[in-house]
Amino acid sequence: MGSRGRDAIALRPRRAGIQRSSVRHNGQTMATTVLIVDDHATFRASARSLLESEGFEVVGEAADGGSAIEQSTSLAPDLIVLDVHLPDIDGFQVASRVTERAGAPAVILISSRDGGDFGPLVKSSGARGFLAKADLSGESLRALLDG
Repeated sequence: MGSRGRDAIALRPRRAGIQRSSVRHNGQTMATTVLIVDDHATFRASARSLLESEGFEVVGEAADGGSAIEQSTSLAPDLIVLDVHLPDIDGFQVASRVTERAGAPAVILISSRDGGDFGPLVKSSGARGFLAKADLSGESLRALLDG
């Protein structure tokens, strides 16, 4: 297995008793499946736990941009939570590649740095918005997706 597959995790069964979250995307209300992309396994695990506890269904994780692009096609998530700083392709380029396809998922960029550091890159990437990692929550994601 190559380096891309090393930290790629796909399809995990939904936990019983948790109501799934739904959002509006491209004018439709839908349950929200999520792909989490970050090069730090501890952040991915924390984000998974947080989002699943708030009703999102995490369908996969990726540690680099190449894996994110592949999984965005194979898993067809509704949403990609995408770190700006990745070891191979930066998050802005990943977002641009993913969002240019028909039926593309929504993309929310994240970083431990302040969003002001990225200026117009967020908007030009095709992403729906930006969140500081410290502000990641189901509510903040819904606000960006619904707004």
